[in-house]
Amino acid sequence: MANTKKTFLLPDLGEGLPDATIVEWYVKEGDTIRLDDNLVSMETAKAVVDVPSPVSGKVVRLAGAAGDVIVTGKMLAEFEIDPSMPQRAEGQDTGHHHGAGSHAPEDGDKVVASDEGGVISDAGEEAPPSRSGGEARADSGTVVGAMQSSDAVRSEQAVAVGGVKAMPAVRAMARKLGVDIARVRASGADGVVTMDDVKRAAADGSASGIAPSARVKGTGGAELPASRPHPGPAPQAAQSTTAPARSTLSQGGKPMRTQPPGVSASGQPEQLKGVRRNMARVMADAHAKVVPTTLCDDADLHAWLGKQDITARLVRAIVAACKTVPALNAWFDGETLTRTLHPHVDIGIAVDTEDGLFVPALRNADMLDGTGVRGAIQRLRAQVEDRTIPATELSGYTISLSNFGMFAGRYATPVVVPPCVAIVGAGKLSHDVVAVMGGIEVHRRMPISLTFDHRACTGGEAARFLKALLDDMALPQ
Repeated sequence: MANTKKTFLLPDLGEGLPDATIVEWYVKEGDTIRLDDNLVSMETAKAVVDVPSPVSGKVVRLAGAAGDVIVTGKMLAEFEIDPSMPQRAEGQDTGHHHGAGSHAPEDGDKVVASDEGGVISDAGEEAPPSRSGGEARADSGTVVGAMQSSDAVRSEQAVAVGGVKAMPAVRAMARKLGVDIARVRASGADGVVTMDDVKRAAADGSASGIAPSARVKGTGGAELPASRPHPGPAPQAAQSTTAPARSTLSQGGKPMRTQPPGVSASGQPEQLKGVRRNMARVMADAHAKVVPTTLCDDADLHAWLGKQDITARLVRAIVAACKTVPALNAWFDGETLTRTLHPHVDIGIAVDTEDGLFVPALRNADMLDGTGVRGAIQRLRAQVEDRTIPATELSGYTISLSNFGMFAGRYATPVVVPPCVAIVGAGKLSHDVVAVMGGIEVHRRMPISLTFDHRACTGGEAARFLKALLDDMALPQ
């Protein structure tokens, strides 16, 4: 039987995103790979995941190199099937689901893909297609191939590549920090290299490798040495071509006028990837769909007793305001002009990182006390930092909080991201002079900005919501 070529399209990795970025190929063109062996590590806006091979055979063609963006549904790799090796049975669900992207394979090629794509529920979880016998498959929604059970994902992702066991997010962090993961001392179970191991090696320099800027990924994923300059003239001649130092004066000693904008750019254009790429899409979509209006006021904290957790108090105040005015704890569909009021309060907590903005959901905030809120926030932040947070925890919140005042800024116009209708912004604490009966006092106050979608809420509802929030923040404890 002659070997058959098959084209593998980039699956929808369960997050509904239109593309993903290649982090690292585990094979190169010409290699032989077995069914369900890790093929490539891909970075989406929310996670770094390993994509397993859908077939056994020879790798004929790879779509790109590390750093390239691949559109969901486009060619990721091409294989020459080896019938003597294990293959997935025809019709067996591979877990590969494609989005709206289209791909026209070459003549004679067969596409390895399933058309039984699940649907994404309002909570961001994937609902699997119906099956005979009424059995439903538990799908994590973020993995493909044989890795379909959410409980098995993490143990299966930490596979040995190049003799090193590590999660794909850990490998990505090692590359980012310039750490040779093969030289990192592993402290995890069964010799797995953890995120802390990589960070520790980066801090003490015990496993420093080639700087990321000095590495180039070949088409097959193999690391190639950075390109070297061609032999040139003597050092003296080379120095003469060096750009002169910047100066505010011309050669005649007179103030030099700068060039108008757009004439030239000294920086290097950088394509947005991963989290920042998704953030750009989300913000543009929000700007096009929402009618935002912002109310601002100050929460007076003068009556507070002792030291208190400010973030926990903000969460409690938002919950109190949501119970008073449910109209802002809601989703709005601008296409059908329908509004959904939520009986529970799931707060999206904006987390700023070097890679971009994450908004994990603090679930059931209306049922948590101060200690529970703090513990949940710390867990979410740790998962965001390590890029291990499940995709389902980055969607489905009913209202948002941006505590930008941790850094700077008093008031803001935070962006409402549909389907939510409101976001609370907390500014920088300050000590203000306040007029009181009989004189003046200095009170500690927190600026509060409330942005709401005016299509779904009235100005009165927003004002009453803000008042309820301020009243709760003003309580002694």
